[in-house]
Amino acid sequence: MGTALAPHRRQLVRERTAVFGVFVSFGLVLGTWAAHLPSVKGTIGASSSSMGVILLVLGVGAVLGMQVTGYAVDRYGSGPVAVIGAAVMSVAVIPPLVLTTWLTVAVAALVLGFAVGISEVGMNAAAVEVERDYQRPIMASFHGMFSVGNVIGALLGAGAFALNIGVTATAVVVAALSLGLTVAAARTLSRRRNAPVLSDGDDDVPALGDTDRSPRQRWRLILLGTLAFLLLLTEGSAMDWSSLHAQQHLGGTSSAGALALACFVSAMTVGRFTVDRVAARVGPVVVLRGGSVLAMAGLAVVVLSPVLALTCTGWVLLGLGLSGCVPQVFTATGNLPGASAKDLSRVVGAGYLAVLAGPAVVGWLADIVGLNNAFVLPIIAMAICLGAANVLAAANSPTARR
Repeated sequence: MGTALAPHRRQLVRERTAVFGVFVSFGLVLGTWAAHLPSVKGTIGASSSSMGVILLVLGVGAVLGMQVTGYAVDRYGSGPVAVIGAAVMSVAVIPPLVLTTWLTVAVAALVLGFAVGISEVGMNAAAVEVERDYQRPIMASFHGMFSVGNVIGALLGAGAFALNIGVTATAVVVAALSLGLTVAAARTLSRRRNAPVLSDGDDDVPALGDTDRSPRQRWRLILLGTLAFLLLLTEGSAMDWSSLHAQQHLGGTSSAGALALACFVSAMTVGRFTVDRVAARVGPVVVLRGGSVLAMAGLAVVVLSPVLALTCTGWVLLGLGLSGCVPQVFTATGNLPGASAKDLSRVVGAGYLAVLAGPAVVGWLADIVGLNNAFVLPIIAMAICLGAANVLAAANSPTARR
């Protein structure tokens, strides 16, 4: 039997590795974008609020892309959709980094956001499927590879700033690296079987249409979407404003700003490569509760700290706290009885409404009360997550334990 199972296991490893590649590519693009936001702001002469509008536009594009992608995944399979999204993202990251007017950057950000939405749903659907085939929690490791890409993007940005390398050259290099990873993953993911029903926890439960759902099922999806919204509001705020916070609030250099971002994404990386084992032992509810407490502590340090070193410690605590939370929500969604890719796209889309609204609102608040004080918003979001963690116990998930 061991010999018979070996080819299946090798295929699983290949599929997991291919999905890893798409997550790294995704993180590399977004890490580069985040690290260069202060440069983009300076080039186009934008205020914090007008930069918030650009982030809002990117979020709109992402949400639109996600809604289209749920149907595409159900029809064509998660693998091909993930590859197409990652390939488009690789190219789309260049224009918003190199254009020089607010309007052109905003239009380019909309296109980049649409590609982000396609890639986000496709790769998470593929990750849910591969995790189920593994029959143990591995979702956080996929998001850990996203964080690896974030770290690479942030460090490339810091190195480019230190060496006075132009933004255009950096963007082209990042695009080439991301596209190379996507091409390497495409051979495996393009053959990924079509899986119109994400959850197969009950063979008697078909994929449900909106009118087939019970009020309880719809309520669970709404709650899971709310958690995704609040968690990605916090994560997006850190990704998009940590670098600028170090420069504006603490008077740091561009390299110091990139370092603050790198601390956050590095902590996310470490946490995501360890939290799967924790989730298997204590369950997703405990992971979300503990992560929420740690995240609130980290944000409090960031808000109160007068020096860069202590602020970076706060970003580390926030990253560790957030690292395992979003993967638990996506796994719970994909394993609800009768769940389809459209359901996952809606929960992911609800999360990215936070990418749309959260960083933008932080930018608007920053113009009124200062960027440092604006971080009270994600602190409130994490407090709500702490109180709502029990919804994860209701999912038909391999990690759903109280």
